[in-house]
Amino acid sequence: MMRSLWTAASGMMGQQFNIDTISNNLSNVNTTGFKRNRADFEDLLYQTTRTAGTPATEQTLVPTPVTVGHGVKVAGSAKEFEQGSLQQTGNVSDLAIEGEGFFRVQDYDGTFSYTRDGSFKIDSNGQLVTNNGHRVVPEIIMPPDFIRNTLNVSQDGRVTVQVPGQDQPLEVGQMQLYRFVNPGGLNAVGQNLYKETAASGDAIGGTPGLEGMGRLQHKFLEMSNVSVVSEMVNMIVAQRAYEMNSRAIQTSDTMLGIANGLKR
Repeated sequence: MMRSLWTAASGMMGQQFNIDTISNNLSNVNTTGFKRNRADFEDLLYQTTRTAGTPATEQTLVPTPVTVGHGVKVAGSAKEFEQGSLQQTGNVSDLAIEGEGFFRVQDYDGTFSYTRDGSFKIDSNGQLVTNNGHRVVPEIIMPPDFIRNTLNVSQDGRVTVQVPGQDQPLEVGQMQLYRFVNPGGLNAVGQNLYKETAASGDAIGGTPGLEGMGRLQHKFLEMSNVSVVSEMVNMIVAQRAYEMNSRAIQTSDTMLGIANGLKR
């Protein structure tokens, strides 16, 4: 059997994964805080029939090897954490991170997750939570009688509100941000959340605007960093690569048919 059949098949499977990745990026073009994925590939093992440096004569060596590759495989699917554009919403509970960092939220099982999605809500207990009810950590709890429209979050994360009977704003909490040595190693678990892994390293906490952390922008949201134009171009390239690999399989099949039809 011609090895080109399997080599081209590996190329088709690789481009299918590429299209799947691009499709997921495009489907999340309007997802708050979404970071695009990039499919990375690497070549497979090579079969070497002659090694470079093999003696050709008593005084010369073979300058180049004779090798043939066996195709491609997926090496990784990396998140690209470039800053998305900021969109003003006017919602008092919306926050965007301008720069590096993640918000920390607490899951239902008590573990922590991290997100760039700052479309927070205020629940019935006055607590700042995500759209799915995950509590922001450190906890931000509003007084029962606070005036909603007076909620303010400074760029360094200080949360203040106005309550009836007081002339000065009341500080109710301090937002913290967290960053990672290798954010690409975070595990995306859905719901705009990431989990810490051994590859990402431990979370490093800090005050917004200090120690390398990004600043907070109140009443803004960070949009997806997916570029529709770039993804469409990547899709065209992947489609053509898929077609060329399928053509290689057809050509190999034709060659096998010719060999099978030979007569003495």
